[in-house]
This record gives sequence, C-alpha cells and structure tokens, in this order.
Amino acid sequence: MMNYLRFKHFNLFCCIFPSAVGIQKASLERSEEDMEIDSTRTNSIEEEDFSASTLIEKANRNLGKRLDEPLVMFGDIAVNTGFMNADPCTAHTCKWPKSSNGNVYVPYVISNQYSPRERSVIEGGLQTFAASTCVRFFPRTNQRDFVDIQSLSGCYSYVGRQKNGQVVSLNRNGCVHLSVVQHELLHALGFNHEHSRIDRDSHVQILTQNILPGMESNFDKVDTINLGTPYDYNSVMQYSRFAFSKNNQPTILPIPDNNAVIGQATQMSPMDILRINRLYKCCK
Repeated sequence: MMNYLRFKHFNLFCCIFPSAVGIQKASLERSEEDMEIDSTRTNSIEEEDFSASTLIEKANRNLGKRLDEPLVMFGDIAVNTGFMNADPCTAHTCKWPKSSNGNVYVPYVISNQYSPRERSVIEGGLQTFAASTCVRFFPRTNQRDFVDIQSLSGCYSYVGRQKNGQVVSLNRNGCVHLSVVQHELLHALGFNHEHSRIDRDSHVQILTQNILPGMESNFDKVDTINLGTPYDYNSVMQYSRFAFSKNNQPTILPIPDNNAVIGQATQMSPMDILRINRLYKCCK
C-alpha cells in the first residue's frame, strides 16, 4: 500500500485522470450498476461472470481443435511454434513504431464475419486507446504490418508487433466485449497477464492443486518489464480468482490480504493506461 501511495506522486501520473474519463465514456452502454464492484468482500464465481478473464476462459474452451490456427499458451497468447506487464521483446523488437508527431499508429483490419453491432463494439474498444494514450488504431490501407481481427475459435492474440498481418481472434460467440477487445489489443501492444509478472509471488499465490490438469502453463511467470508500476489487482490483464479451476476452489489467491478483490475488470484500469503511456513514452 505504501508503494502505491508513493507511486501516486510520479510525474507521469498526469496521464491517469483524464485517461480514466475517456475510458469511462467509451464503456459501450454498460450501466453503473453493472460496473459496480463491492470491494469489501471476496469475489465469487458468479461475480466474475462478466470480467475479461472469465469471458476469455469460457470462449476458449474449444481452442486447439483447428490445425490452421496458431499454438495458444498462457490462456490466450498466440505463439509462433518456432520459438509476455510488458514483454521482454518490447525492449528491442516488438514495439509498434512511434511517428514524428508522437503518436503510435497501429493499422487494423476487421473481418466481414461480424455483424454491424459486433463491429461497432470492436471499433469502440479500439477507440478507447486513443481517448487515453498516444496509441491510434486506424483502418489499414497498404501497411505491411497490421492487426488482423477475425472470428476464429476463441479469444487470443500474439504479444507485441509481429511481421505482416497478425491475427487477433475475437470469436463472435463470447469474445466481442469491450473488456476482451482491450485485453487482446493490450497483448498486441506488448503486454502480458498481470499474474505472469516476474514479481507476482509477492502479490498472489498460485494454488496449483486446484488447476485443471494440462492448464498449469497458463500460470507461468514471464521475465516482464514492469515499467516501475505496482502490481494491479484491477488490471484488465489480471486473471480471476477461479481461473482454470478444476474444483471451484481458487487458483489465484491475493496476498497478504486473501480477501482482496481480483480479476473483475470490465475495462482497462488507470494502471493499464499508465503502462501504455510509459511503454510508448506518450507523456511529455
């Protein structure tokens, strides 16, 4: 808690307050009642039904059945079979380039598989980044590298900028939600899950005895670049308490306060926004 209080005085915290307002306006008609979180009690499975992590987990139950799709690990991260807060690759190869005007332009294509309403949700999610960061998603014309949004067998994305068209899968049955769009595009910008942070063992305990067999790799740690920011239970990149549970018992336990609410984000948190601004040096 003391670390967080100290952190509030960072100069770059100027990015947070106007950013949070922009995100709130882009919540795509979610009511205040839907967004309300009771932070005084431990979150239950029912309370997490609409969080990003729970929506993604439900949508990804059938992943791996199509041979024409990439290998997906860590729950929803696509990886090249030849072979991650910010992934180590963002230090050298996989950040999107910054233009001379200070903005980061990321071209995208949206498949015609989506209905007008679904397309509107996806485009609305893309525009929330412009409301609070220097990242600008824009329709592709002839750019070589771009984000290719398709309805494949689940919700997943590569981490960081790849070569040519990189697939972000937002399946029509379960993935077309504001929080999921933001979650997957944060992967594409170079960010990993919060519970994969290199320092996560100081903030959460992974209860391996409750994890579904074969799903243990979803909880692996990554040598992340944490950008001088504290662990954030409210991050849209934080898995829920019961993620991949085999017995309805917690797989992720916050410490030292086991009753802290985690993994209920329905949109990017102020800390998610600050990390984008720090990684891409958005604030002057």
